[in-house]
Amino acid sequence: MDARLAIDCAVLLLYFFIIIFIGLRMGRRERNLEDFALGARQIPWWAVLASIIAAETSAGTFFGVPGEGFALRKYTYLQLALGTILARILVSYIFIKPYYDYKVYSIYEYLTARFGGATKNAASAVFMITRLLASGARLYVAAIALALAYEMIRGVRPGQTETLFIYVGATVVIVILTAIYTTIGGIKAVVWTDFIQASIMMGSALVALGLLYHGIPGGWSEIVERRHVGFVVSDFFTTGLDPAKHGWEKIKGMFEIEYTIFAGLIGSTFITMSTHGTDQDMVQRMLTAPDIRRSRRSLILSGLADIPIVLTFLSIGLLLWTYYQAHPDPTLPKTPNETFCHFILYEMPVGLRGLLIAGIFATAMGSLSTALNALATSFTRDWYETYINPGSTSEQSLRAVRWATVWFALLMIVVASTTSYLVIVHPKVRIIPIVLGIFGYTYGSLLGVFLCGMFTKRRGNNFGNVLAMIIGFIVVAILSGLPNAIAGIFGTKLYPQPTWLPVMEFPWWICFGTLVTFSVAVLFRTTREHHPPA
Repeated sequence: MDARLAIDCAVLLLYFFIIIFIGLRMGRRERNLEDFALGARQIPWWAVLASIIAAETSAGTFFGVPGEGFALRKYTYLQLALGTILARILVSYIFIKPYYDYKVYSIYEYLTARFGGATKNAASAVFMITRLLASGARLYVAAIALALAYEMIRGVRPGQTETLFIYVGATVVIVILTAIYTTIGGIKAVVWTDFIQASIMMGSALVALGLLYHGIPGGWSEIVERRHVGFVVSDFFTTGLDPAKHGWEKIKGMFEIEYTIFAGLIGSTFITMSTHGTDQDMVQRMLTAPDIRRSRRSLILSGLADIPIVLTFLSIGLLLWTYYQAHPDPTLPKTPNETFCHFILYEMPVGLRGLLIAGIFATAMGSLSTALNALATSFTRDWYETYINPGSTSEQSLRAVRWATVWFALLMIVVASTTSYLVIVHPKVRIIPIVLGIFGYTYGSLLGVFLCGMFTKRRGNNFGNVLAMIIGFIVVAILSGLPNAIAGIFGTKLYPQPTWLPVMEFPWWICFGTLVTFSVAVLFRTTREHHPPA
């Protein structure tokens, strides 16, 4: 083995050893489901803050956001981060207190108290299916590094079959290593390893940013010159309103553009309210803080941290484009998602290259561990203790949540392998729209039902809520053009899209799904007595 490669491998193996050691040590002595799911509510707020950042910054972010910067050479994606700050403030004052008041393990228990079991079952099922697909779909991204490393070592790009084997093999390794400490250590292992992983991720990203800037001859003036124009307001903010159009056509065009200031302030607010208020994956770590005040602090500060994080990764993408304009590389991948990884493998110094690859795996393992823990907790609390074994003891519930973690890990491997195949067949697919788009179809329905429960006292019931969730999903599917997109794979078209109806981009899906679900749910009156906890 080449000495330089051996050093990088040693750095990577050291990372895996440290993460698993910390995960097992921090998560030892789990006695019951509360310890496993909530860490006995004794985790410091700053660790919760780091865990939130690690969970929402997946490997998709590590490659996908630089890919957006490389492809667009603008910072318009940053507009979506604006809505996340507003949304976290809303979530911290609307959602967190009821979850603490009701002392929930799974946040869908709130829906049982407010509406009844059917609403809870529907919401929990939607979460588990959506989270499984979304988290599994982004898992393959970490394997991009191994596929390009294979090309670097062998001097030839692997074929489709070899690439698929590399992707699936890397996925299996990541899932097994993550499942080990997640299954044994529970949420405490998740949070404390997330803290380490978030530090590695941001440290490695800043190192890459510095090396890229240093490698561009002429520095800032070269960046501006290569773009043929200095940075202007439209490189950061855009309305999407075409001055050549008027009336509804003008507004319709705005909905059909991914990154606009309206999508950032409105669409992104609804996205983040759903992911940080109605997703067990994200909310569960907030409930590990000792009290409401510290939980709110960790959530709001994580929103403020989003701006520099997104700015850093977008800057990496822009600098990558400038770097390879100044240093043409005939072997540069055609897919923007792979460009950052190509730079890491071919241009980074020995040792630092291993650290950057560790950062890639850190983002993948950080988001995976939280998803596995949340899925297992939701299944155990919402289904096992309620229907499968209602009289379960603490030991039985703890055993069940650990086995659930194992089974969800296996399902993640299946989803990630399927996604790998689709991405290999369609190499020009962009990561960010896929990852965020999966949530878009269902999380509007979740948010609409939760808002009905929290903003009203006598509106909404089980039948109306389930009907509202179904209608919300159908409306989003039509607005996104999903039926025709699926039919297009088979070379057909189900129906002609009316010219007045926009085919909306993903930042708007949850917004309209929420509005439709809420509007339908409040038409039905609550028929059961509900008394909030004292």
